[in-house]
Amino acid sequence: MTDDHAKKAMSAYDKSLMETPHLDQLAAEGVLFDRAYCTNSICGPSRAVFLTGKFSHKNGFMSNHDTFNGDQATLAKYMQKAGYHTSVLGKWHLVSKPQGFDEYNILIGQGEYYNPRFVSSNGDTSKIEGYATNLITDMAINVIENQKKGEKPFFMMLHHKAPHRNWMPDSTHLKAYEEKFYKMPETFFDDYAGREGAKGQDMRVLDMYWSGDMKLPIYDKKDDPGSGGMAEHDRASNWEAIYNDLNPDQKAAWDEYYQPIIENFYKTKPEGEELAQWMYNRYMNDYTKTVQSVDDNVGRLMSYLKETGLDENTLIIYTSDQGFYLGEHGWYDKRYMYEPSFGMPLVLRYPSKVQAGMRTSKLVQNLDLAPTILDFIGEPVPADMQGQSMKNMLTSQAEDEWRKSIYYHYYQGTGWHHVPRHLGVSMQRYKLMYFYDLKEWELFDLETDPDEMNNLYGKDGYEEITDELKAELKRLVEQYEDNTAVLG
Repeated sequence: MTDDHAKKAMSAYDKSLMETPHLDQLAAEGVLFDRAYCTNSICGPSRAVFLTGKFSHKNGFMSNHDTFNGDQATLAKYMQKAGYHTSVLGKWHLVSKPQGFDEYNILIGQGEYYNPRFVSSNGDTSKIEGYATNLITDMAINVIENQKKGEKPFFMMLHHKAPHRNWMPDSTHLKAYEEKFYKMPETFFDDYAGREGAKGQDMRVLDMYWSGDMKLPIYDKKDDPGSGGMAEHDRASNWEAIYNDLNPDQKAAWDEYYQPIIENFYKTKPEGEELAQWMYNRYMNDYTKTVQSVDDNVGRLMSYLKETGLDENTLIIYTSDQGFYLGEHGWYDKRYMYEPSFGMPLVLRYPSKVQAGMRTSKLVQNLDLAPTILDFIGEPVPADMQGQSMKNMLTSQAEDEWRKSIYYHYYQGTGWHHVPRHLGVSMQRYKLMYFYDLKEWELFDLETDPDEMNNLYGKDGYEEITDELKAELKRLVEQYEDNTAVLG
């Protein structure tokens, strides 16, 4: 699992931004999901949904302000009971101590890209020189290598920090991939007309921090014009600390790449649309280079599994905790039920059970991963898990009964980025969202308006589909027992 990986930045889905050959190979050897979605588009809650197979209101971790209750039943505990060696490596982000794992080595909080600190299951905290994506993959290979000598099969959660903000590429990738020009999306200068829920947020690329996001040498908060999602946050001094934590070789590589960019910026002093294009280019170059390291390391891990003969009978799932905005509507970040952050990449590879080269547009969610894993290893799916196993869908020739709609609820509302709380229902063609603090509805036809620019709610001719979706939303609220839901 990666963090904030947009589908558009995986070339199996979209070749317009970058090439991800190793992830594409994984998809070619398994099944690619075109309509995979999260239930709550934010880091910690999404991980809790994966661990429990339950919506946030059921597992108790509804926002990044919460602490995960590790005493509850989790996928890791079920796998452990089934005789698997269990491990989690990399990003945890659930605050509480991991339970149900024989072994863990996790980043502290969001973690650092360079020379990160890890907390291990033996109680040690260590700072390891290197780049996080490489180090986490090293750890994964070491754990698997050690498990080869044992009698237990293994269940591993390999969770990268990348490509989470603030998108710091590996120093070896800075010169390897040249600076590219990225055309801004057509919706970059969206004015959010007719979509009250989209107004008031603070997640525009134009408002990013000039320090940590744009990598300019700004180390005093008063000199940074960006609000960055939380205007009161001192990202400038934070960026200075991150930069100063680079070792001499890392800093030399960093300066060699960024110093000409910095000098040219202050020399040309872009304004208006030129400034917007410059900021977008900086964001996208850093983001895609950070994803490139993920792709390289997926390739490295798959090469190891194939060399050791472990790949044939190992179920491998690649996904992200949610999607991400790459300039659509002028944004970065996630949280909204709009497609770029609601949707997530998902690949499942299992050569001994699942036919290669499959592609499906069925509506699946991160809620379904825990039941699917348990079903594949022959364990019963607990009755209180709210997801559905995808095993039969992927292995049976018969047409499987599958859900026709999916439910979403973003519960946080306060803190970073000021995205209002909302819930909604999505079907193959239509999506209905309700921003309950604003008492505003939004309806979209994803077939004719994939960019979700035209709110059809209340317009003539859409009364019947609106009533149908409202009824379905109410049904899902009841089915998933969401007593936090507010319906207008």
